[in-house]
Amino acid sequence: MDFKSPFSRSAGKRSRLCWPALRWTAVLLLSATVAACSAADSNTAYPQSKPGKGGGATYKQQESLFGPGGLNLFGGGKDQPTPDSGGTGIGVNAFLWRASLDTLSFMPLASADPFGGVIITEWYSPPQSPKERFKVNVFILGRELRADGVRASIFRQVRDETGAWADAPSSEDSNTEMENAILTRARQLRIAQAG
Repeated sequence: MDFKSPFSRSAGKRSRLCWPALRWTAVLLLSATVAACSAADSNTAYPQSKPGKGGGATYKQQESLFGPGGLNLFGGGKDQPTPDSGGTGIGVNAFLWRASLDTLSFMPLASADPFGGVIITEWYSPPQSPKERFKVNVFILGRELRADGVRASIFRQVRDETGAWADAPSSEDSNTEMENAILTRARQLRIAQAG
C-alpha cells in the first residue's frame, strides 16, 4: 500500500500553488463585500412598531453614529449651517470665535481649539506695566450667538522683590469687560456680514 503523508514533498508543492489562488479569492470576496455595502441605501427607514389592525407600521429614520447629517468631510452637504448656528468647519459660533481671536490678537496664543471652543493665551506683560502679566482663557459655550455664549477668565501675576512671579487676584469686572469686548466685536462682525 502506497500511503503519502500530507507533509510529504509533493503535498508542499500543491499547497504553495494553492496560496495565490486563495489570496485572489479573498481579495475578490472583500471587494464584493465593500461594493455591496457602498451600494446600500443609507436613507432607509426601519419599522418602529409592528403593524396594527387599522394600518401599517410606523417608520423611523435610521440614526447615524455621526449625528443627523452624518459625517461630512468635504462640505458638500445640502444643509449647510448658517453663521448664527456656528458656521462651517468649527463646532462653536463663528462670530464669537472670530471675535475672541480678534479681541485677544495682542496676546500670544498657547492653544486654540475651534471644535471645543477654547482659546488659551500665553502670559503677556503690557509695556506700560512690566512688573505684572496676564493670561486669558476664553470658552465659547455654544453654537448660537448669545450674550451668555462666552466666558472669559483672566489670570494675573505680579513680580515680587526676588524677581519671581506670584499669583495676584484679578477683578471680576475684568472678566466681564473681556466678555463684553468679545460680544461687541461679534455683533460688529455679524452686522458687517449682514450689510
